[in-house]
Amino acid sequence: MKKNSKITRRGFIGTTSAAAAGFLIVPSNTISGLGHKAPSDKLNIAGVGIGGMGKGNLQRMAGENIVALCDVEWGKNKRANVAEVFTAYPAAKKYYDWRKMYDEMGKSIDAVMCATADHTHAIISAHAITLGKHVYTQKPLTHSVYESRLLTKLAAKYKVATQMGNQGSSAEGVKLICEWIWNGEIGEVRKIEAYTNRPIWPQGLTAPTEAQPVPETLNWDLFIGPAKFRPYNEAYTPWVWRGWWDFGTGALGDMACHVMHPIFTSMKLQYPTKVIGSSTPFTTDSPPNAEIVHLTYPARKKPADIKIDLPEVEVTWLDGGLKPKFPENWPIDRVQNSGVLFHGTKDILVCGEYGTDPILLSGRVPNVPKKLRRIEGTHEQDWIRACKESPASRVLTASDFSEAGPFNEMVVMGVLATRLQSLNKVLQWDGLNMTFTNVTENDKLRVSRTESISAKEFADELIKHKYRDGWSLPDMPV
Repeated sequence: MKKNSKITRRGFIGTTSAAAAGFLIVPSNTISGLGHKAPSDKLNIAGVGIGGMGKGNLQRMAGENIVALCDVEWGKNKRANVAEVFTAYPAAKKYYDWRKMYDEMGKSIDAVMCATADHTHAIISAHAITLGKHVYTQKPLTHSVYESRLLTKLAAKYKVATQMGNQGSSAEGVKLICEWIWNGEIGEVRKIEAYTNRPIWPQGLTAPTEAQPVPETLNWDLFIGPAKFRPYNEAYTPWVWRGWWDFGTGALGDMACHVMHPIFTSMKLQYPTKVIGSSTPFTTDSPPNAEIVHLTYPARKKPADIKIDLPEVEVTWLDGGLKPKFPENWPIDRVQNSGVLFHGTKDILVCGEYGTDPILLSGRVPNVPKKLRRIEGTHEQDWIRACKESPASRVLTASDFSEAGPFNEMVVMGVLATRLQSLNKVLQWDGLNMTFTNVTENDKLRVSRTESISAKEFADELIKHKYRDGWSLPDMPV
């Protein structure tokens, strides 16, 4: 393998550069992952997607060197002011295309912050990892199951520091929930319900037929990225891209990574075995305004330090303002926009949307040993700390891809359940091989009153997207 193979923007294919292969033997006073030393041992960070959440992420990384900024929109709109971010970091080189940025600055970047639309998270992050860069990627981690699996395996192969941007995972609430449950405070858990009021943007839409002029400051082709090309319309961006299947993942992608993280972590989940969804009407272009997804997880082997068994558990997700049936002793002040109910055999634990303010409905306040690391500073700062540690002794972040990847598979599985609901059956999931075992070549999926398509081909494409020509992912590690 050539050490200095150039990354081309056309047919962009990841490369395992010398930076990735050699960082295990760099001097201890050098930033982990590269052979150069930044001033004052600061990371050289590149930001991709710097309006909205990306702007806030960069502000919480500003103690490092922000050396490059990339966004498909360079102007000001109702949701972001990218021009203002450029002004805040005058020394940073500016780019529209992250591929060109990697070409030109790959050797001088240590880490990448990615906060673009959902459908480009995987391709930007995956190629950064193959270059040996540490990666902070906004939630949802990816747009599909395959992409989540890929980032999980790539991060393990290249031994980089990673973090998904579900900041609640670094907070106290999630730690308490895990410790209470593992200590047996609510007994065994076989039923969990999670809910949110999202979406708060338009959904259930049909794609507009009008092709509008592209704003001068927007590179529309780069926004589309690996997705199927469609003409520009202001209905797609900014922010409202969450309500279009090709670009976002609806309420699930927006909130499930926050709401369901304490579920995945405390229950020691991996892959579901069964899933089924139902919803209000939706289109081939846009998610529904409300949905319910049921995921069944098999019994898990109990770790030695957990006092309860981990039997089969059903996790239910509700959005669009739908809520579970609250118990009679539910505190009236707990009716929040989002939350979780853990139904144990001894008690019920409830928490807010980021795992915040956990309580037991019995009113009892557990007093249990602290087993989990408490994180000082911000979610972003903990990732920076991990970036500067050697792979051999690195303390993992709260949402390292080793956990965030499998967890994100849980989130985007809800999209599959919803979009395949007209099959009218519980879908049997083979997590290891990423396939539905009971969706056959003979199954048809109705997409209109007069048209049906192959359900298996449709499901396979949702699991692993076929990218637009000129865009590709690195290979899946063995």
